[in-house]
Amino acid sequence: MRRCGRSTTKREVSSNSMTVRRKPELLCPAGSMEALRTALHFGADAVYGGMKAYGLRAFAGNFDEEQLREAVELVHSRGKKFYLTMNIMPFDDQLEGFVQAAKTAHAIGVDAAIVTDIGAIVTLREQVPGLALHVSTQASTVNTPAVKHYQQLGCERVILAREVGLERISAMTSQLEGMEIETFVHGASCVAYSGRCLLSSALTGRSGNQGACAQPCRWQYAVMEMKRPGEYLPVCEDANGTYIFSAKDLNLMPILPELVNAGVASLKIEGRMKTEYYVAVVTGAYRRAIDLLWESEDRFRQELPTLMAELACASHRESDTGFMLGAPEVPGGAEGFHQEREYIGRVMEDAAADEGARILLKNRFYAGDRLEVMTSGGVLSAEAKPFLREKTGEILDTLGVAGEIIRMQLPFPVQAGDMLRGPVRNHRR
Repeated sequence: MRRCGRSTTKREVSSNSMTVRRKPELLCPAGSMEALRTALHFGADAVYGGMKAYGLRAFAGNFDEEQLREAVELVHSRGKKFYLTMNIMPFDDQLEGFVQAAKTAHAIGVDAAIVTDIGAIVTLREQVPGLALHVSTQASTVNTPAVKHYQQLGCERVILAREVGLERISAMTSQLEGMEIETFVHGASCVAYSGRCLLSSALTGRSGNQGACAQPCRWQYAVMEMKRPGEYLPVCEDANGTYIFSAKDLNLMPILPELVNAGVASLKIEGRMKTEYYVAVVTGAYRRAIDLLWESEDRFRQELPTLMAELACASHRESDTGFMLGAPEVPGGAEGFHQEREYIGRVMEDAAADEGARILLKNRFYAGDRLEVMTSGGVLSAEAKPFLREKTGEILDTLGVAGEIIRMQLPFPVQAGDMLRGPVRNHRR
């Protein structure tokens, strides 16, 4: 069993040539209540999510006022933080509603609002003075004077543009005092400056800067010669298609020690549109990575291959380190999504070893399959047994009806929120 610690009492530790200044916050996506609970279960220090308006993921589940209150209460009961995404670029006619939403969120108790537009920052600082503000990556902050300006406006943190590399981050933090720097470490990226893309708006009328991106950078494209209408010529193609605008995913796990040593206060995982299974895998991997690094850099390096293999269990595109170590790899590639494990189900209640664990089924599996159980302490392995279908009382070897409750014995105790995964049958590897 792979276990990770939870100690956060140390503030500094020396390891080889690296001195960890502060154990960084692990900030995870909460596009829905299910994803939020999953992020907390697998070790997030903080989550970020949006209300039904004013955030840049309009098609995530998001939270209405009642749900936001429930979410914040749950997060605070675990001693964690909730940051509210309010990072659209609001027009004048949107500001009144924007400010009212911020006042409501502040009254509910969110720990900060993530804001992009400088006019929105100034307005919120005047009208909701007690609300902590974080500057979104959409603000494209790439230099120290900009960070200091936001600090003078009363902001507490800046999420840097993805274009800022490791050396520049280190140089920047050395000039700052009382100002936190956050950076994305994992997830999807855009072929646009910090995501400020107009392609969706131009092609579909759905503005990414208003939270409604249609992701046309992920579509397949071809070239048509003017004198041969209707004849589409592939730009670059393999069996899966053509994707010339699609960036590779970001994966900074291999350079986590360098990021922490550079003074990054918060490590952010992208994915408010991703599944709870994705959130579980990536949160769990980075939680373990940070805890191992806090023990020593040697421990982290020893486990790095295992951590990278764990990240491959969630659906992802090919990845690189973005701009962090220099120019990223050329965008594009038709490999699409792939993953090494498939989400099988979620444990609904705590259960003792060899007791029939209640499991909400997500994908088909078969008795005899080698399954993995993702827990808050690590990943365990077990052979799938014939199970009880609660709805009918049948004992079955397989079932392909998502949403059904089954009971299956496992050789170790499990907790509500643990997840089962197994061989990939329903998704591309």
